[in-house]
Amino acid sequence: MQIYNTLTKKKEDFVPLNPPVVTMYMCGPTVYDYFHIGNARSFIMSDIVRRYLDYKGYQVKFIMNLTDIEDKIIRKANEQKTSAQSVSEFYTNAFFEDLKKLRVKKADFYPKATAHVEDMIELIYELEQKGIAYNVNGDVYYDITKFSEYGKLSGKKIEELEAGSRVEISDQKRNPLDFALWKKAKEGEPSWDSPWGKGRPGWHIECSAMSQKHLGETIDIHAGGNDLIFPHHENEIAQSEGAKSKQFVRYWIHFGFLNIQNEKMSKSLGNFFTARDVLARHSVEAIRLFFSQTHYRGPLNFSDELLEAAQKGVDKIINLAQRLNEEILKKDDNENEKEIDIQNFVKDFEAAMDDDFNTPQAVAVIFDFVKEVNKILDQTSLSKSTLIELKNFLKKTADDVLGIISFEELESANKSIEDDLIKLIIDLRDQLKKEKNYQLADKIRNSLNELGIILQDGKSGTSYKKKI
Repeated sequence: MQIYNTLTKKKEDFVPLNPPVVTMYMCGPTVYDYFHIGNARSFIMSDIVRRYLDYKGYQVKFIMNLTDIEDKIIRKANEQKTSAQSVSEFYTNAFFEDLKKLRVKKADFYPKATAHVEDMIELIYELEQKGIAYNVNGDVYYDITKFSEYGKLSGKKIEELEAGSRVEISDQKRNPLDFALWKKAKEGEPSWDSPWGKGRPGWHIECSAMSQKHLGETIDIHAGGNDLIFPHHENEIAQSEGAKSKQFVRYWIHFGFLNIQNEKMSKSLGNFFTARDVLARHSVEAIRLFFSQTHYRGPLNFSDELLEAAQKGVDKIINLAQRLNEEILKKDDNENEKEIDIQNFVKDFEAAMDDDFNTPQAVAVIFDFVKEVNKILDQTSLSKSTLIELKNFLKKTADDVLGIISFEELESANKSIEDDLIKLIIDLRDQLKKEKNYQLADKIRNSLNELGIILQDGKSGTSYKKKI
């Protein structure tokens, strides 16, 4: 299994630090608004990476942080004339609601920045003691000239870097590219006590402190969007390796941008759709398939037309899943019918995913499988064991790994329809009894009994149970 490592700019064999355990950290949201569908791409693709590691038998410890104190949250709170805590709590709840709808598996833990301020203070103090951080009247900065490898993730050279739009310019800094570790308290803003006076942590120090706290000083995988490579992830490396003098992350995974008309989707540009807006128009299955059809590192153009096309692909997979369920229910255990070998499909799927999580190729394998199995089912009858094996392939790949269908939801929906139909038949039988058409009412009762559904007439009406 190989992963493209942003740090080395090449594919590398995946060798976790302490197999079979894999530690994985994903940069989560700043909870000041609903996340957009571009963010959803990163969340879904990191979910697929994690799911495939599970499939491979690794024990994944997955952490996603929540930035619940930051300039944007404070600004939103001031606009709404409320507290930063109220803003962060509201959008944290919204984040979890949308993540569940997108069928993203829960992280093992979602550390909040506000619950780890002491850990951040300890890390900043450690950097200060090593002479890497400096205090200017209560503001603490990281001196990038003290970390010789600064720029190794992004490929940027210090001498060529200029203060960009995301880098704070301050007369207090030794170098315009030095970044804030601790910000002195401002009136009306949340603050905490520290060795440098009241204040709050900078954004970058949060992820360094929380990943170390929950996953250790060296972690296997750190994931996030391409826009986080610089300065956020670059600064995380400088902080963590500057303090601990050991490798911070073994494999860096970054997800490509989602574009609108070939322009990066972002809130700053105003050309975005929230995930919940898109979920109101399209199914989660279509969204997940749409993302899976492009490699996670590449850019992807977003449009409703492309999602509608993805839905047609989803329908093909769901139709086969339902067909297999129906065929399995019709079979007896002792039937001796044709069997087919699907190991080539298994090998091809794994080969695709082992090659840097090549989901487009993995999806192509699934569609080839759907086409081939439908063709076979049209021509012959398969044994129950083979049908179950075919279903298990779809379950393990399209469901468990890619999350583009859900057998649990399909079967739950079928059960609901079945229950509604039985209740409809019971109502019809009650009407026949009122009309004194007992012969037809008894025929319905006997027919249901033959199907394994036992009606029970009582004073409060008719109920039913199924034979075990």
